[in-house]
Amino acid sequence: MAKVKAERTFIKGQEESTEGAIQVYGYSFKCPGCGSNHVIPTNKNYTGYFWGFNNDIDNPTFTPSLLVKSGHYAYDKPQESCWCTYNRDNPDKKSGFKCGICHSFIINGKIQFLSDCTHELANQTVDLMEII
Repeated sequence: MAKVKAERTFIKGQEESTEGAIQVYGYSFKCPGCGSNHVIPTNKNYTGYFWGFNNDIDNPTFTPSLLVKSGHYAYDKPQESCWCTYNRDNPDKKSGFKCGICHSFIINGKIQFLSDCTHELANQTVDLMEII
């Protein structure tokens, strides 16, 4: 079963009737570490930067590593507010978001979480979940 899903987009400047106007710009997967969906761009024409992909949706490998930062981790300078402070200050209206780092290698259908992850799967390797 597939462990990544193709994400498609309309490429600006191409006519809808032109074959290939809607192209895959990357692949997404549900991250078991942080619980979020991550999208990995694989089409250099769409983003200008891209990851290598072995074209195997059942046992994917992407290179190089994937680093996702959210909240106050996403900034080089300290922020006055972030998801941590919002959730702390609004206990009855939590956002559903949290600050974190998710850093991994995805090799042959497995996700190897690196030590700088802020979630409980840091330093562990697990199978990617199947897309349903």
